[in-house]
Amino acid sequence: MCLGERRLTALVQQPPLVLTYHKGALLQGDLLVNVVWYGHFTAVQRSIVGDFIASLSQKGKEKSPAVSSWWELTEEYSAKAGRPSTTNVLLGKQVVDEKCSLGKSLKRTQIKDLAAKAVAFNGITLVLTSKDVAVEGFCMSSCGLHDSAPLAKGLKEKFAYIWVGNSETQCPGQCAWPFHQPLYGPQTPPLVAPNGDVGVDGMIINIASLLAGTVTNPFGNGYFQGAATAPMEAASACPGMYGKNAYPGYAGDLLVDSASGASYNANGVNGR
Repeated sequence: MCLGERRLTALVQQPPLVLTYHKGALLQGDLLVNVVWYGHFTAVQRSIVGDFIASLSQKGKEKSPAVSSWWELTEEYSAKAGRPSTTNVLLGKQVVDEKCSLGKSLKRTQIKDLAAKAVAFNGITLVLTSKDVAVEGFCMSSCGLHDSAPLAKGLKEKFAYIWVGNSETQCPGQCAWPFHQPLYGPQTPPLVAPNGDVGVDGMIINIASLLAGTVTNPFGNGYFQGAATAPMEAASACPGMYGKNAYPGYAGDLLVDSASGASYNANGVNGR
């Protein structure tokens, strides 16, 4: 598919707010997202992620249904907490560690070290690992995570960070569905990836979900249900549901690009 026709996946509109607010901080206002690229990513792959981040706050500049319309739902959580505010997501600095300075087998504690290379004040650091980098727990228990860490040793103030891995060669059936045959459950045919890259399109799904969870529960005392150690957060209440009439093994009624046959459910910037 040519670059001008690529589409970005996002998330289906969520059901009414059912998460409990635990009186903690929320991320609001101008939200800078710094990116750490760990391992090899092509220029095209970086542009896919960059355009998705840019699409979150491009209100009125995209065809409907728009990525920005989905993102506006996060502002409802702020309003419900008595803190009405617009959350404008801005792409910040990007750090490239293509030679994998910490090796190609990472512990989760090392994700925090990588995030510290690009701390975003009143923002989020996004750590992305390439398809040949193994991360503790990846594929076995998660496709990514979000957490927080002190800005510096001895300080109480924290910064929020996200990690997402490229599952293309490790577990696409778990972390890149519906663009790859699922590992378990109904074996329905995979959908055509909107950007022609199963691994990175799967990353976009996980980045979207974790961004929503981070903004509404950045430090573990925001919006969530269940135990704080294993919370159900915004966008995680309906996993695998990307359109109307979704059910296990079926992602939902999605839009289909007439030229490429790719499935998508939201429009982003630059024709994504």
